[in-house]
Amino acid sequence: MAKELIMVGDRVLILPDEGEDKTSSGLYLPQGVKEKEDVQSGKIIKIGPGYPLPDYSGIDEEPWQVHKSERKYLPLQAQEGDYCIYLRKSAVEIEFEGKKYMVVPHAAILMLLRNQNELPAV
Repeated sequence: MAKELIMVGDRVLILPDEGEDKTSSGLYLPQGVKEKEDVQSGKIIKIGPGYPLPDYSGIDEEPWQVHKSERKYLPLQAQEGDYCIYLRKSAVEIEFEGKKYMVVPHAAILMLLRNQNELPAV
């Protein structure tokens, strides 16, 4: 049976770098930052749907009526495949199928690096 990780809300799944001085994208993390481990870098693997928006669609209906509407979300700025630098203290480390990942709230991401060739057409 295949398993799938589903990210909830504003959570982001990151595959962290393995402590190199230079990242694969060419960014250098200063030694002082690496020693304190205040920030860490990695590749975004999955993102959640975003921040849930309030549902005002059923306000004018009677309370006994059944109201079903699809939940709406404010999408995240981060995208799958982005490279990011994030606050380590906000991350939760998990292991899934033999690999270590970090689950980070979107607010803990400090910077995104995106390949210009992968930008969506406007």
